[in-house]
Amino acid sequence: MKGNFSNAERAEILTQALPYIKAYYGKIVVVKYGGNAMQSAELKEQVMQDIVLLSLIGVKVVLVHGGGPDIDEVMQRFGKKPQFVDGLRVTDKETVDIVQMVLSGKVNKSLVNLLESKGGKAMGISGMDGRLIEAEQKDERLGYVGNVVGINTDPITDLLEKGYIPVVSTIGCDQDGNAYNINGDTAAAHIAAAIHAENLIMMTDIAGILRDKDDPDSLLPKITVSEAQSLYRDGTISGGMIPKVGCCIEAIYRGVQKVIITDGRVPHSILMEILTDEGAGTMVVGD
Repeated sequence: MKGNFSNAERAEILTQALPYIKAYYGKIVVVKYGGNAMQSAELKEQVMQDIVLLSLIGVKVVLVHGGGPDIDEVMQRFGKKPQFVDGLRVTDKETVDIVQMVLSGKVNKSLVNLLESKGGKAMGISGMDGRLIEAEQKDERLGYVGNVVGINTDPITDLLEKGYIPVVSTIGCDQDGNAYNINGDTAAAHIAAAIHAENLIMMTDIAGILRDKDDPDSLLPKITVSEAQSLYRDGTISGGMIPKVGCCIEAIYRGVQKVIITDGRVPHSILMEILTDEGAGTMVVGD
């Protein structure tokens, strides 16, 4: 790869990125890194490289992560079968302990370590640290699954001011000290709004919103909130995309300028979204 470009061509690429670097310098970008998009070690390294590069050029990146496949694996080791209702994990007392252990321990610290190994300056926190994510029980049928009722931005803004990349695992807590499993997309939307992020990038293992779910060439590169609601009504947005797009709309309503559902399987998709005109997914914006 190194020999494919001359020094002059490399310099030209950098100068073409300059307007985008200026536009995002000092701005906050929240990246939601989904569990299924984290499965390729090679792609994970590229994602961390993208985040470190953005941080080094003055973009303030907050990484909010999931870890569903890792949770499933550990649950099965404990002899517990993962169960879901409406796409949300049924979380009894033992399961919330497993979720906390896996997300705030294994997954969070491995991402921090990887960012540091790429030259970044990262700090891992959970939604329980500094009561970052205040939660309440969502539905008795789901057990310890939480709704977000408040975001305390201080832990994140303090880290950003000191030059760290905050890496957030989505465990929330209530006033009584109960821990709750929070949907990663929901948490990312609330965090992005609370810290006045310029945009929210939701990395997943799909191309984006497709007009025809069986035709990858039918990708919708940009839609408004009203158009998204129309796509709900006509069934274009269905299945697992329903809550994901719902979180996009929530973030927009709460003041985030734009939300991008991007294909985490595409190498350097974050840089494509931030530093070029062509992304790798669907952008949702206000009307």
